[in-house]
Amino acid sequence: MKKVAILTVAVVALGLAACNKNNADTNAANETAVENNAAYDTNVAAENATTVADNALNAAGNAVENAGNAVENAQDAVANTANNAAH
Repeated sequence: MKKVAILTVAVVALGLAACNKNNADTNAANETAVENNAAYDTNVAAENATTVADNALNAAGNAVENAGNAVENAQDAVANTANNAAH
């Protein structure tokens, strides 16, 4: 939604600049639109990278937890086998 608003402002600015035929204003409006879109794209890329890193860390944490559960289950199996052998 933010990108649409930025793009709309850029288009309006370009439209107004075109009506006046002032090249300096047109160039300034174009430069501002490019800068705004570049900043938006950079922010989105950073947010996406953060999300990917968070997901990777969560997956690693889950893998470690699963490994711990497997060790615990193996210990229980050994204890159960020893207990069954004693009876």
